[in-house]
Amino acid sequence: MPKMKTHKGTKKRVKVTGSGKISLRHSGKSHILTKKTHKRKKRLGQDAIAPKGAERKIKKALAGQEGR
Repeated sequence: MPKMKTHKGTKKRVKVTGSGKISLRHSGKSHILTKKTHKRKKRLGQDAIAPKGAERKIKKALAGQEGR
């Protein structure tokens, strides 16, 4: 059976924290920012922790990486 390959797009967009959680960026911070409040834009700039359902899919996509 061939080796499992890492999904490179996912690898570039997410980071695994020390405790094993998945850290990623919020969407909606690139354009059409005039109608969004300052508070909302500030929160979108911070990293988010992936929900449990998405975390399983992301870890499967990163399964080709060593030590993860």
